[in-house]
Amino acid sequence: MGLQLPKTIAAPGRRLLTGTLVGATLLFLSACDATDKDQLARFAMPEPATAEAPLTFDLWRWSWIALMIVGVIVWGLIAWVVVRYRRRSDDEIPVQTRYNLPLEVFYTIAPIMMVVVLFYWTVDVQNKLINIDPDPDVTVDVVGQQWQWTFNYTGQGEDGRTPYTVGDGDTIPTLVLPVDQTVQFNLQSPDVIHSFSVDSFLMKMDVVPGRVNKFQATPTVIGDYNGKCFELCGVDHSRMIFHVKVVSQADYAAYLVDLAAQGNEADKPLLGGSDARTQAGLDDDSEGGQE
Repeated sequence: MGLQLPKTIAAPGRRLLTGTLVGATLLFLSACDATDKDQLARFAMPEPATAEAPLTFDLWRWSWIALMIVGVIVWGLIAWVVVRYRRRSDDEIPVQTRYNLPLEVFYTIAPIMMVVVLFYWTVDVQNKLINIDPDPDVTVDVVGQQWQWTFNYTGQGEDGRTPYTVGDGDTIPTLVLPVDQTVQFNLQSPDVIHSFSVDSFLMKMDVVPGRVNKFQATPTVIGDYNGKCFELCGVDHSRMIFHVKVVSQADYAAYLVDLAAQGNEADKPLLGGSDARTQAGLDDDSEGGQE
């Protein structure tokens, strides 16, 4: 026979627990500033900053809404069963049913249908995000290497030359992009698999040795953003961060001229920093490293 608390003790204990939970919830909500509340409204996603980012954001938001609806239904059914089929005061055991065929069919088919719907919308969003416009406004060849980034503004310099910027262990590179222009990112690596992503672009793509992965984005909001490698790529993976500046088209043109004036311009895109190794197939004319 289990130990039971007297009602005079158990009831106040329950009230105390309830009051504590309610107080903690109110305290948590009162501590949230406007930024926190905005984050909650977006389900912790960054503010979309490209024309394509709302696709990812909407998929994320509606997935969470569907999850919460399913959770409420499941919790409601659990509560109903606990109350409806609890042991009565006469201490009789409730009716024990071995199976319920309609119910078993429902909880087999319903999860399958939810997975099918989620899979369909995920594939639909993915196909739209990786769709390539054959005539982008700007092309940037991105090289992820152990353990920094090289950004080539391919063919955008004078006489078709390529301005570039290279990060190293002491310098975090900055990727500058023009607002309202479709940018194609060509991603490649001379060593191991990396992963390229900018927080507010809501898009991530692997950078795989021996192949060039591509996606396009159209920045719509001028500002500063953060980017990094999302793939554990070695001991200094944490160094693979970069800054992103979305600027006006006039400022973008001036930036490219400034790169050329600094001597950061080449006849063709660079494959990486001075310590990078060239992966066969990315540049047939180079034996390795930076030009």
